[in-house]
Amino acid sequence: MAGRHSFAELRARMSPEAQARADAEARRLGEEMDLAEVRRALKLSQEEIGQTLQIGQGSVAKIEKRTDMYVSTLRRFIEAMGGELEIVARFPDHAVRIKNFADLSEKRGA
Repeated sequence: MAGRHSFAELRARMSPEAQARADAEARRLGEEMDLAEVRRALKLSQEEIGQTLQIGQGSVAKIEKRTDMYVSTLRRFIEAMGGELEIVARFPDHAVRIKNFADLSEKRGA
């Protein structure tokens, strides 16, 4: 295996600054995913999501590609993956959780 090195070996050669940048980028990438990436990370298929949502696999694929959708559609998709959607408005000095979107699921269940 000439010319091949383990990740740990390559990382050990990096400067502390480069390691910190790589760690920050890895955290950022872990925090930012599109719907398809989240689904794949959870090891769920489009078919499984479709069964939960009672829609076809093709419809799941279309939802994953949308750049704009209803909050209720996004909420149902996230819930089908076992998650919970929160809408947060971030300002320079604080963040606010928008609660009227949380109320949607409570009203729907009532």
